[in-house]
This record gives sequence, C-alpha cells and structure tokens, in this order.
Amino acid sequence: MMQLRSLLFVAYLYGTMALMGTVFIIALFLPRVVIMRGIRIYAKSLRWGMKMICGIETEFRGLENIPDGPFMYAGKHQCMFDIFVPFIVVRDSLIIMKRELLWYPFLGWYALKSDMIPIDRAGSTKTLRSMVKQAKAKVLSGRGRQVVIFPEGTRTAPGATPHYHAAGVVALYKALDVPVLPVATNAGLCWPAHGTRRRPGRIVYEFLPVIPAGMDRKALMKRLESDIEIATDKLLTEGLAIQGRTRLDEDLQPQ
Repeated sequence: MMQLRSLLFVAYLYGTMALMGTVFIIALFLPRVVIMRGIRIYAKSLRWGMKMICGIETEFRGLENIPDGPFMYAGKHQCMFDIFVPFIVVRDSLIIMKRELLWYPFLGWYALKSDMIPIDRAGSTKTLRSMVKQAKAKVLSGRGRQVVIFPEGTRTAPGATPHYHAAGVVALYKALDVPVLPVATNAGLCWPAHGTRRRPGRIVYEFLPVIPAGMDRKALMKRLESDIEIATDKLLTEGLAIQGRTRLDEDLQPQ
C-alpha cells in the first residue's frame, strides 16, 4: 500500500506540475510577480498532496525567526520539497540552482522568468564571481530578495556526515552583508533523497535564530553547521519516534 501511494504521489507531483505549467503559460509574458504566485500555489499543492496521498504532515516551526527584508536562507537539503518551502514562507525567494535544470520543460522556463540564479554545479572561480554579481544585483538594488542556498550543495540522506561548502556561502555572506537564516529539517525520513518511496509521518522545517551579518568566515561556518546539524539531529529523533522506529532503516542510511 505504501508503494502504491508513493507512486500515486509521484504521478500527482509531475502531473500537477504539467497542469499548472500549462495553465500559467501566459504568465511567461506577464510581470514576474505572477510567476512567483504560481510557484507558491504549486508548492502549497505539493504540501496538500503529501498529506492526502502519502499521510505526510508538514510543520513549520520558528516562523517568528524569519526576518524582514533581505537575508540568506541556508537550509538542510534532504528532499525535493525543500526547494519549494521558501516559496511558502518567504516573501521573494531567489534560488541558487543548477544550470542544467533550465533544460527541464516548465521548470526551466519558470526559473528563467522568475529570475533565479543558475550556476555550473562543477563550480569555478568564474562561477562564484558570476553568482555573487547576480545576487548583489537582485538583492541590493532595492528589490530586497531573499537568497536561498543549500550549503551542502546536494540532497543528503538523514544521518549522513555533513559536508558544508564554505566558498559560496561565505562569498555571498560577505558581498551581501545580510543575516543568515539557518533551516533544519527531517524531511528525508518521509521523502528520501532518491527513489519514489514516501513514508507517512511528520516533516518539520525549523527556522532557527538568525546569524547576524559581519562574522568572519570560520565563525560563520562553525555556527551555521552547528546550528543546523544539532537541530536536524533532534528532528530526526522526533520523526523516528512518530513513525514508530528507533533507528534509520537501510534505505535511509548514509551511503
């Protein structure tokens, strides 16, 4: 039954994307705000589908910690839904995304129209400079957008040894001179990084107290990793208890 519900949700996820992508196609010729509203509607529809099809509740904690104005959203990344959460809770998300995603139908078109920042996943000094330049133009030019980054760079399994990439985080932090909002989650317990299986349970996104602007590189990365990982470990323990488990199963173990 769980596998059947999981497959139904995958069909819902991509079917809804295609449907909304078609319905909102005219928005590609309208102001950017229309596209952003469309993405928010889609993100909320995924949240609804997770609950109704897979029995996955989602909870947002610490919303009072989300600051006004521009800031950096630095989240733990365990599943695809992590990318859509900022569109639900943040005013004007600016995603740092893999350039190859621009080739995806609908997703790529709307990413371009919503003015996100595509980068080469391999990374280079040139890529870093371009990313910082684009972020400054979109955040500091009066638009005040909120930059969304995932410091580990890719989805990781619950319990995996963290590997934070300091270069991009620090470059943006120093160039933008804005606070950082750390975000912890246990999403991977219900929606693994890979595969189609979805487990019932409760996904929690916890928005932690902001890290102020102006810290040095070492202090920033130490606090960012510590804040996110400690909170994530607590959420994993809580999530396992809700699912009636005492440890991670093999399909969720770090590879």
